[in-house]
Amino acid sequence: MRFPRATRQHRMFCHITQTWRGKPLVSRLAVVDLIAATTTKTGLTVRCELDENIYPKAIRVADEEMAALNITTDPWHPDWNYTISPRPSDRSVNC
Repeated sequence: MRFPRATRQHRMFCHITQTWRGKPLVSRLAVVDLIAATTTKTGLTVRCELDENIYPKAIRVADEEMAALNITTDPWHPDWNYTISPRPSDRSVNC
């Protein structure tokens, strides 16, 4: 599940849990389907996909690599709530 901002995740979680209330979470696909079926009274919908890719574990990231990331933290729990944006381009674009 991926959310653009942690605040949106927080706002949607109560709706997601209402959608799957009383339903057995028997598989990852069942969870994905229930999350994707979530809507709100204001018409907001949730898009959810199961990512079945296999990713390497325990990859070490050098301090220099971490320092080079363009991270903006949120004042509320900045260790949990942050945005990683693309690095500013060094090239100017001619239009």
